[in-house]
Amino acid sequence: MPDIPADVCAYLRDVADHHQRANEQITGFDELVTGILNASSAQLSVQQNADMRRISAMAALIAVPTMVVGVYGMNFDHMPELTWRYGYPAILTVIGVVCTLIYRALRRNTWL
Repeated sequence: MPDIPADVCAYLRDVADHHQRANEQITGFDELVTGILNASSAQLSVQQNADMRRISAMAALIAVPTMVVGVYGMNFDHMPELTWRYGYPAILTVIGVVCTLIYRALRRNTWL
C-alpha cells in the first residue's frame, strides 16, 4: 500500500494481530462453554435415567398387588380360594412373596 505511511501499516498489522488473538480466544472460550454444557446435559440425562428406573421399579412393585386385589375384588362366586379357610392368608402370602422377589431382583439390578 504505497499511499499509507509505514507507521500506520505497522499499527494496522498490530491491530490485526490483536484481532486474531482475540478471535482465537473467543473460539477457545466458545468450545470450552460448549463442552461444559454438553457435560452438564449428559449428567442431567444420567440422573433422569436413574430417577426413571426408580419410578418404574416402584410401579412394578405396586402393580402385582393391585392386579391380584383387583381380581379378588370382583366378587366372583365360583373361586376355589373363597370357600377355603386359608384362602385369604394364602393370597396375602403369595402377594408378599412375589413382591419380595420383585424387590430383590430390582435391588440386585441396582434399580432400587
